[in-house]
Amino acid sequence: MNEHGLTHFDLTKKDFHLKLKKGADLDDLRGLLSAFPSAQTPAAISAPAVASPAAAAAVATPVAEGAEITSPMVGTFYVKPAPDAPNFVNVGSSVSVGQTLCIIEAMKVMNEIKAERSGTIIACVAEDCTPVQYGDVLFRIK
Repeated sequence: MNEHGLTHFDLTKKDFHLKLKKGADLDDLRGLLSAFPSAQTPAAISAPAVASPAAAAAVATPVAEGAEITSPMVGTFYVKPAPDAPNFVNVGSSVSVGQTLCIIEAMKVMNEIKAERSGTIIACVAEDCTPVQYGDVLFRIK
């Protein structure tokens, strides 16, 4: 996890579930801070100030249009099958169920990511040739 900069890993197989999380869990920390009386420590008083910028950023962030297509795995994201080939899809491309959208390379294996719904690509969120993690948004489709 350190080598690849991962903070969360979740693997589910038929009879097996592995979930690894690195670092502090913010929900657990908030629960712990809320358990303290507010007048007892300065840390409890500063906790809302820490949460306020995050809440303000969430309010200020416009709601993204369209449904998200997320990464089903950790790997390197590619928008085309070869460096000199055209992209699988571009913004404005109409896609159908089962159409290849991109490739994610994981452990030297090229995994084609296929559309699970039909629609039009309205945004390519991930950048070509960059690492992605499980759950990262790759595309938005409408």
